[in-house]
Amino acid sequence: MRSLLLILCLFLFLPTYADDGLRTMFLNNKAIICGINIRNFNANDINKNGLIEEDEESGNFINAIKRLDELQAVGINTLHLLPITPVGKLKALGTAGSVYAISSFDKINPQLIDKKSELSPEAQAKLFIDECHKRNIKVIIDLPSCGAYDLFLSNPELFVKNKKQLSIVPTDWTDVRLFKTGNDTKLNEDLFEAHKRFIDMVIELGADGIRADVATIKPYKFWFELINYTREKNPEFLYLAEASDSWREPPSKLAEFTPYNKLLHAGFDGYYGSFFNLKDWKNASQLIDHIKFNKKLLNSYPEFKSVILSFTTHDEVSPIILHGEKFSIMISWLEATLPFNPYFIDGFQSGDDYLYSWANTKATVTETDDDYYFVHRGKLDIFNYSCKPEGKNELVKTNFIEAFNFRKENNDLISKGTFTPLKTDKEKVFAFSRSYKGDTIVVIGNLDYKNPQKKIVVKIPNLKKKKNLCVIKGSINYKISKNKIIMDLDNGEIKVLRIDNFAL
Repeated sequence: MRSLLLILCLFLFLPTYADDGLRTMFLNNKAIICGINIRNFNANDINKNGLIEEDEESGNFINAIKRLDELQAVGINTLHLLPITPVGKLKALGTAGSVYAISSFDKINPQLIDKKSELSPEAQAKLFIDECHKRNIKVIIDLPSCGAYDLFLSNPELFVKNKKQLSIVPTDWTDVRLFKTGNDTKLNEDLFEAHKRFIDMVIELGADGIRADVATIKPYKFWFELINYTREKNPEFLYLAEASDSWREPPSKLAEFTPYNKLLHAGFDGYYGSFFNLKDWKNASQLIDHIKFNKKLLNSYPEFKSVILSFTTHDEVSPIILHGEKFSIMISWLEATLPFNPYFIDGFQSGDDYLYSWANTKATVTETDDDYYFVHRGKLDIFNYSCKPEGKNELVKTNFIEAFNFRKENNDLISKGTFTPLKTDKEKVFAFSRSYKGDTIVVIGNLDYKNPQKKIVVKIPNLKKKKNLCVIKGSINYKISKNKIIMDLDNGEIKVLRIDNFAL
């Protein structure tokens, strides 16, 4: 009897996880994810020179809370926090060091702490996550793939070394060193235990998942065991792999390589796909084929899997620079209408070009051994204390809000509806429909960012002349004929139409 009572007591105090946990949301394509760098997320650049200097306040967990209502208002329900762990200062890049040059697995980066607060670093991070949860915003925390040189000096057992016992620089990532992961036969237990400490920390903080940076360079067994370790603590904890079907080799010949499909078998819930290649795709078939490829891939697993729409990430040049504001607008509406999880990086929603006037110039002050403001041109700054992402493009901002409001208002159609590719007579024009319970939208876009397309014919089976079309997005210039729509598209234009009482 006493044993039964003990079991009942233990059961009562076990953590419970709601059906609307992040993993469930993600697998049902209902996560709308914004990637943020806390270090500049709500930085206070008083003199507007783009840098956060000694008399100004950089981004931290406390002032970050002030921006949560802004994100909630436009429909964001998940934040991806770029790494919050301490960063290396030796052989560094930038005056603050890259947030991906991890120097500890189980501590909070002191750069992200409000020094005026009496709360501990852990308490400040937890407060931020709690405030996210109050607004129904889930939180993913980034797990860096490589270690800082500082960590190599203090813990060389975690790293691959050459014959001279020197650390290995993967590809051109000069500020980090390659971890010694082991392989599927024998893991490096020291590194595995360090990763378990990271998982313990982020669960204790209340995070809802992790994004594994360059997940491909750790073996299948490493992830399989770590994911199982995590799921015993929280079955709703999301594992998102930075991995792409277009990645074919590791960043170092000494690194392991586990392709995207094996990572999904290991227990990852989703991966990046190759949607970031949209900027280079010349023909509509490349976009449509990639959507079809992902749907087929994700349906091939016995358990649910999904993917993020990684058109724009912190590794990608701003869409504004690549193809202008029309490209950004196209991305917003594709994010809003495709059958996967939207993802974008902070600043995209306002058209930030991430062009910093001080980039790669000599620094006056630095806290690393790099005395230059190192920056990747056109990409979110992850190396210095810099201004918060804040573009000034009102057209991009308006379309972003309209697109994500549309997705929110048509949640079932987007997350559950059928996806049907539609044929067009122009190789650079894509078209597809989404249908659910008699509601249908048609999305048509021109991947030629320099030239308009005239008299485009989009074939829509069983469409009749009398059907009423409502233009959700785009110019109102179309003609309905039997089984087709005829229209013009400006360069880089995307159009979204609704057809009443019609399903494909």
